[in-house]
Amino acid sequence: MTATAAARQAFIAQNLALAPVPGVPQIQLYSTHPGSGLWRLAAEDDDADPPYWAYPWGGGIVLARHLLDHPQKVRGARVLDLGCGGGVVGIAAMLAGAASVLAVDADAMAITATEMNAQANAVEIETLRCDVRRLKTQAVDLILVGDLFYELELAKAVSAYLDRAGKPPVEVLVGDPGRTTLPRRRLAPVAAYRTADFGSASTPAEVFAWKAPAPALEP
Repeated sequence: MTATAAARQAFIAQNLALAPVPGVPQIQLYSTHPGSGLWRLAAEDDDADPPYWAYPWGGGIVLARHLLDHPQKVRGARVLDLGCGGGVVGIAAMLAGAASVLAVDADAMAITATEMNAQANAVEIETLRCDVRRLKTQAVDLILVGDLFYELELAKAVSAYLDRAGKPPVEVLVGDPGRTTLPRRRLAPVAAYRTADFGSASTPAEVFAWKAPAPALEP
């Protein structure tokens, strides 16, 4: 939508409203509202990504809720928030006592929104703009994935990254409302919730643990 960091910050401040996240009222995000017109603005810019970062998605919300309810899962951990969007998951991790959070997203607007949202919630988060297909393995203890399996090719890329970077002792938690391309055979249910979601007032969603791939059999 806009090229420079300052312009992105100004765009977010002018077009979005800082408001509590449904189901996670401890966290406030710059979020879209009826007067934002983000989809119209995106349609007018052929280079703009869809403004997914401006909405708290169900998977991210339940993952954030789970971390705040069970801070022992993240306390003292080095965390990677993969596909951070507006940063709700990473912010929840810091509020729950994580040692550090690296928030990664391919969209520059998402990175700027995460930085602004982190500041609004008085936490420090490191950010990195990078596509998961090019992301190197990070020195972390816990990988958090909020609602990143919404499209088949992306789901394949995320799964491939988690198989590389999410090997024990690294743990992986996934939040998702059951999107069609969710790789359920690789997931172990941890907790279930009802939550607001992109375009829906209430929907079931779950937190899962990612299961490492089975070791190859010896020939």
